[in-house]
Amino acid sequence: MIPTLTTPLVRLRIGNPKVEESCVQVSASKFRRPQLRRLLRTDWLRCLCLALIGFIARLPALQGQRIWDDQYLIHDNPFIKSPLLILESFRHYLFLDSYSPHYRPVQNISYFFDYLFWNTNEFGFHLTNVLLHITSGILLYFLLRQLIPSFCFRRPTRGAVKSTSWISHAAFLIALLWTVHPVHSAAVDYISGRADSLAFVFASGGWLLFLRARRITNRIGRLAMYFFAATCGLLALCSREIALVWVLIFIGHLLFIERQIRLRTRIYALVCCIGLILIYAALRQLPGSRPTFPPPPGFTAPVRAVLMARALGDYGRLMVWPSNLHMERSVFDSGPYEDHETWRDTIGVEYLSILGLGVIALLLVGSIKKDRWQAMRSFGAVWFIAAYFPISNIMQLNATVAEHWLYLPSVGLLIFVAGCLFLLPIRLRSVVITFAAVAIVALATRSFVRSGDWENEETFYKRTFEAGSRSARVAGNLGQVYAARGAYPEAEKMFRSVLEQNPDYPIAQNNLASILAREGKNKEAEALFAFIEKNSARTRQEYPRSWIGALNLAHIRHNAHNDESALAILERAHNDYPEVWELISLKAEIVREMEGPDAALRLVESFARTNWWHHAAALALGRLYAQRGDSDRADAALRLASRLDVHGTQALRLMVEMRVRANKLDDAFRIQQRVVARQPDQPSQYVLLSDILEKMGRNVEARAELAKASQLRSLVQNRMVAN
Repeated sequence: MIPTLTTPLVRLRIGNPKVEESCVQVSASKFRRPQLRRLLRTDWLRCLCLALIGFIARLPALQGQRIWDDQYLIHDNPFIKSPLLILESFRHYLFLDSYSPHYRPVQNISYFFDYLFWNTNEFGFHLTNVLLHITSGILLYFLLRQLIPSFCFRRPTRGAVKSTSWISHAAFLIALLWTVHPVHSAAVDYISGRADSLAFVFASGGWLLFLRARRITNRIGRLAMYFFAATCGLLALCSREIALVWVLIFIGHLLFIERQIRLRTRIYALVCCIGLILIYAALRQLPGSRPTFPPPPGFTAPVRAVLMARALGDYGRLMVWPSNLHMERSVFDSGPYEDHETWRDTIGVEYLSILGLGVIALLLVGSIKKDRWQAMRSFGAVWFIAAYFPISNIMQLNATVAEHWLYLPSVGLLIFVAGCLFLLPIRLRSVVITFAAVAIVALATRSFVRSGDWENEETFYKRTFEAGSRSARVAGNLGQVYAARGAYPEAEKMFRSVLEQNPDYPIAQNNLASILAREGKNKEAEALFAFIEKNSARTRQEYPRSWIGALNLAHIRHNAHNDESALAILERAHNDYPEVWELISLKAEIVREMEGPDAALRLVESFARTNWWHHAAALALGRLYAQRGDSDRADAALRLASRLDVHGTQALRLMVEMRVRANKLDDAFRIQQRVVARQPDQPSQYVLLSDILEKMGRNVEARAELAKASQLRSLVQNRMVAN
């Protein structure tokens, strides 16, 4: 008899049931292991890991309050409060009253959607920031999966197919390290830092759409995909200026790295990129130009060269050891470079400059070393340098270094490091993966701690000071926090210390004068306001809001019933700042009190005519028309004001009052229902609705609305007791 393989198995199965059970368990475990490996290699599980770890690392920031520029961008910003103003955003810079040339309409549009769903609740804005960052990490993973093969396999080979697994592993680890790195805190935890992640999402998404379009056989579908890719590119440019670097990186990869794209497709893509840049340049002309001023003294060519090396050293240190993170970083100190002797004396302590030169040397050596991974290291180095160059101090910026500026350059640095690690023997790859896992846990923990710094303004500014910043702006903002809670002596001390270091800082002067007025030191306060107003012609060369001293001085004179002097001050300030609504508003109010609504109307109408989007101007215009007795024009102005703010109730409330006085109770009831829908948590709105219903004779419904108001008041009181 010829023996068969099944014979022993049959005998075991019949003769020993325990052995049969163990064989089944062994075979099942062998079956589960490949399944587990396949599961761990699935894209959806990796994306889930990126999302969960990235979300947990930024969890404390979700409870953060408005800090610094957040007050304007997500609360006072007129362009985020109505869908009518989406296109109008393209005609204005990000900040209305600033010298900053930031043109970021897509950032404003993103805030509009947050405002639409969350009103002014900071949680929703923070949640969007975190989701955008997580999306950036996931898109980076998919993008690297597409790019890494182009570095290693310049032509399609069978080896490329076999290497898919390690490519995915490398792309996942790079994306995860980038996602959890704490150096990105100011771009994620800070609501105003959203521009970086917006540009990243649209740019990387556009690149992936371009690569996807190549695999579509249907001509119409392929053209549609190319169109969407180009649209994403334009949205990235309108999100943040750094997207220009994305375009350059894309072109560089297309022309010098990628070998599997036809020449005709490359030419079309290059022409499209040039077209996008031209469209973006045309859009930037819509707001008009802003004044530019020469750099402050001390920024000579040798100093800039040192600053470039210093900044590079600081960025390299932060990527490896992100222990000292804070806003308002600086690597500038003009003192040691006033002459050649002091320059030579301090060169020994230029550790950041030496570290920066070391980073350059490392990138250069890694790029010229010839091996299988040279293209990957070279591309990573070029990516990093291309993204670093605009922030290197080669040109004048609003800071010498900033952590969130590493959002894009850090990707290139991680690609370069990965290209270096691939040189290690295969037997050491498990060590590298273990080290990467430890680094991910450590960086995620550091990000979690850093996110807690953004809890509230006081915590943020104090920890910024503790981390080493001595910025006048940080100190001034901390002084404002003290003033807001009534700690006037602490605020005064803080503002005086700022002015000791920066005597011509008008914001600190104005804040100090305001504190002095609240403390009853009126003479000193008025003298300081007068000094600010007198020197505004000089200080406005550097500080855009130097008109605030004139505004406050006019307030003081008006409160003292010296309206002639107040108007004279406002007239001078208005000539210098013709588009500042605060000056026009106060002037119109004083004129209205002196001469009646007709005289004030001329001022407000002129501003509202050229700034139709301005909610406060439309509201003021409606009030003046109502006081004049012109109900039709008042109604039109108030309707516009109500449409310019989807959550605002002042205009609708005025319309209700006008209709109640005219005994148009049905219209008043319908409008007040809209008010309640916009502010469902305000008891006063239910009380007014109840009054209208009572006048209409609908007493049962009126009592029901009063009951709702009482319930809301009880809830508010219970929350206050609980806190």
